[in-house]
Amino acid sequence: MSHIKKSYKISCQIITIGDEILYGHILDTNSKWLSEKLTELGIHVSEQKTIGDNYEIIYKTISLSINEYDLVVLTGGLGPTNDDITKNCLNDIYEGKLIYDIKTLNHIKSYFKKRKLKFTKKNKDQALIPDTCKVLHNKYGTAPGMVFEKNNNFLISLPGVPFEMKSIFEEGCVVFLKEKFNLPVIVHRVIKTVGIGESWLSDMIKEWEEKLDKNLSLAYLPSIGTVKLRLTGVGKDYKKIKSNILKQEKKLYPLINKYIYGYDSDELEVVIGKLLQNQKKNISIAESCTGGHISSLITSVAGCSSYFKGSIVAYNNKIKIENLGVSKEKIEKFGAVSKEVVEEMASNIRKIFNTDIGLATSGIAGPDGGSKEKPIGTVWIAFSDKKNIISKKLNLTERRDINIILSSINILNLLRQKLTQNI
Repeated sequence: MSHIKKSYKISCQIITIGDEILYGHILDTNSKWLSEKLTELGIHVSEQKTIGDNYEIIYKTISLSINEYDLVVLTGGLGPTNDDITKNCLNDIYEGKLIYDIKTLNHIKSYFKKRKLKFTKKNKDQALIPDTCKVLHNKYGTAPGMVFEKNNNFLISLPGVPFEMKSIFEEGCVVFLKEKFNLPVIVHRVIKTVGIGESWLSDMIKEWEEKLDKNLSLAYLPSIGTVKLRLTGVGKDYKKIKSNILKQEKKLYPLINKYIYGYDSDELEVVIGKLLQNQKKNISIAESCTGGHISSLITSVAGCSSYFKGSIVAYNNKIKIENLGVSKEKIEKFGAVSKEVVEEMASNIRKIFNTDIGLATSGIAGPDGGSKEKPIGTVWIAFSDKKNIISKKLNLTERRDINIILSSINILNLLRQKLTQNI
């Protein structure tokens, strides 16, 4: 393969192969992940494309792409079944001959031996690779990655299984790409906010944004319940770019600090876990409309057993009364979705589990159950500790799935605000 580095800017296309993706049977998360990683390296992704398991379409698409783009990244079609034809197609395009890669073959044999599985010819043929490619070892699966070159343009073919693809990319592709391309230094700083919408956030930082250093760019990255601000600098001097970003961030912080919950890879539930650990506090949760989603977020964090005691999903009013001890009279008078009931849920769960903090949710997630007084999306959340109870009414959407996520984020943010005394 050529040792001449291609100059920046580099054009790139991502191609995902598989009928199951084309027909919507599974979600294409590979393209999203690859786009993020390639962008971080300074490689511009110009196009994403999904095609089916059809030899003629694969051959035509790849043949055109490798002449149009500096880099093409493929995922999918490298498995052992008859519909996995990517490897054979690449072999024909790059005019190669299929040979057994000994390292891959030994790895596959070991893989099956450890799991005491029958080793078939189809499994063995996973080690067949075109002799015109560079092999990228797949330590978590049986299909290796492959790199091809033609006219100083490159094609990388990766398995479609996400964790295999990610491993090969991070351990093999990144080094290869840095060797072959003259990549710029790119520095990102992601500032994560919660409790404020994108438009309000934009208004709040308008003057700061207008005065932002011209060598930096700002991107708003909204998702359900949160907004990320990404500052990006591109150049040759990492320290200079990093220093410039931190300088701008320092000016931004006082404007929106009450909404900032973390940076870069921080997740809200992880940040809250650290706050609880540092303050030596524990929590319990009474969930109704969120159906255990809050507990799931909390328990997704390693080490959560040090601060999370447990929860009760009291979806039915009978459970609220018998297991949580909520007053039957309050439910009859105010309804299950009310300030009075959710506050009692939060207070009682704290006493039942003997925790420092109790959280509770009760609402109408939808798509039915709403009324004129309490339409779909009406949710009450509550925080309880030994000193006080705080409750909040949310007026959300008509989408059940979104309401569950928003309710969970709102109550976690309420907890964060209390723990940081930012309420």
